[in-house]
Amino acid sequence: MNKKNNLLSKSIKVCIMLLVGATSTVVFAQQGKVISSYGPTNQTETFTQIKAARMAVKNERAQLQKKLLTSRYDLSKKTAAIDVMSGGKALPIGPTANLQGTTWKDLDKMTPEQIKAKGVFPYKPLPFADHAEGGMLFPEMITKALPRLVRFDLDFDLPEHILPDPAPAIFLTTRPDLGDVAKGRLITIDNYYEIFNGLLNPKQLEGLRLLVTQFPQQQFNATEDRRTDRPSLGVTCFDCHANGHTNGANHLVGDIRPQEFRHRIETPTLRGVNVQRLFGSQRALKTVEDFTEFEQRAAYFDGDQCMASKKGVNVLERGSQVHFMAEFMALLDFPPATKLDIYGELDQAQATPSELSGEELFNGKARCSTCHPAPYYTDNSMHDLKAERFYKMELANGMMMAHDGSIKTFPLRGIKDSPPYMHDGRCFTLEDTVEYFNLIQQLHLNDQEKADLVAFMRSL
Repeated sequence: MNKKNNLLSKSIKVCIMLLVGATSTVVFAQQGKVISSYGPTNQTETFTQIKAARMAVKNERAQLQKKLLTSRYDLSKKTAAIDVMSGGKALPIGPTANLQGTTWKDLDKMTPEQIKAKGVFPYKPLPFADHAEGGMLFPEMITKALPRLVRFDLDFDLPEHILPDPAPAIFLTTRPDLGDVAKGRLITIDNYYEIFNGLLNPKQLEGLRLLVTQFPQQQFNATEDRRTDRPSLGVTCFDCHANGHTNGANHLVGDIRPQEFRHRIETPTLRGVNVQRLFGSQRALKTVEDFTEFEQRAAYFDGDQCMASKKGVNVLERGSQVHFMAEFMALLDFPPATKLDIYGELDQAQATPSELSGEELFNGKARCSTCHPAPYYTDNSMHDLKAERFYKMELANGMMMAHDGSIKTFPLRGIKDSPPYMHDGRCFTLEDTVEYFNLIQQLHLNDQEKADLVAFMRSL
C-alpha cells in the first residue's frame, strides 16, 4: 500500500511539472509544511533568538542582492551637471542597465520572443532586499536623520544618488506664493507645528500631525518579533512619504500571496493627490481617504489583520482623523514648471529645441500621451504593459518574476524629483525609463529621440 502511495505521489508531481511547462519555475512546499496566508501571531522564540536567526543570514542575503544588482545595473554615481531636483539634489543620469553582452540597437531589432528566449531583457522585476523577509526598509539618508528607522537585519540596497532629495521641497496649492515651504527641513513631529502654524487651518494642521505621528507597524513595534533593537512606537506616514513626497523607501505589496509572488513597491509621491482618482500602484482605491485607511493594514501589517491586532493597529476614525489627513494631503502641489503654459504644455518661447522635439514625440511617435495626457500627465486609469512578454517566469533572490498586471498611471508632473521609476523601482533614471518603454512599446526610437524625450520630461 505504501509503495502505491509513493508511486501515486511521484506521478502527481510529474504531472504538475508537465502541466506548468519548462518556461516557469515551480516552488514546492516542503513535505508536511503548509503554506499559509497568515503569519505566526503566537511566537515561541524570544527576541534574542529571533534576532540571532536573522543576523545569521543577513550578510549572505545582502551579498546575493548586491550580486543581482551589479549584474543588472551600473551602480556608479553619474549625475547631471546642471539639472537638479526642486530641492536642489543633482539628477541621476543613465541608462544604467547592463546589457549582458548585447546593445540597445541589437535589442531594438529583436522581437519580444527573441529577447525572452535569450534572457537579455534589461529591466526585469526587481526583488526586495530580502524578499523572503519583506517589511518596510528605509535608505540610509533617512535613517541618519531618524535612527529609530534602522533595522538590525537589513540594510538598504540602492545607491543614494538615484534616490529623491532627503528633505524634499513642499509646495502648497493654497499658498503658491511661498514657494518651497520646507526649505531643506525634514518635517517631523518635532517641527511641524512651528513651520505650519499660521499657514494651515486647524483641521489641516491636525491632519499633518497625524501624518508625522508614529503608529505600530509589522517590523517597528514593541513585540518580540520586531526588527529594531529597541521596542518601537512605530512609523509615520511621512517616514516613507518624506515631506509629502517620497524618499525611495520600499516594502512588499500586502495583498498578494504566496510570499515569492509579492511585488516590491516603491513609495510614490503624494504631490498632486488632489487631481488623482486612483490610489495604490495596483489596488485602484477610489479616494485618498480609502488609501489612508487601507495602508494601516496593508503596508503597515502586510494585509494581516491578525498581526495588526497583536502589534497595535491604529484604527483611524473616518469622520475626523482620515478626513483631516486627506485634507492636508490635498494641499500638496506639484513643483513649479516654469516652461509650461496654462494648458500644461511647453511655452515655445521658453523651451529648448530638444524639449520641443521631445514634446512632439511624447504626443506622437512615442504615444506617451495615450496614458499621460496634459496638464497633469495621467489618465487616472490602469494599464497592463504585459512586460512578461520579454522575460521568463523564474525565481530571482526569492521573488518569482511573474506578471506585473495592471498598474496605475502615475502623473508625470514633477517626475524628475521621483527616481527610481516604475512601481518597483526597476528603472533607476529617466533614461532607463525611456529605454524600457522603447522596448515594451516597440517604438524603435533613435538615440536623439530618446534624449529629447528625457529633456521634455525633465521640464514637466
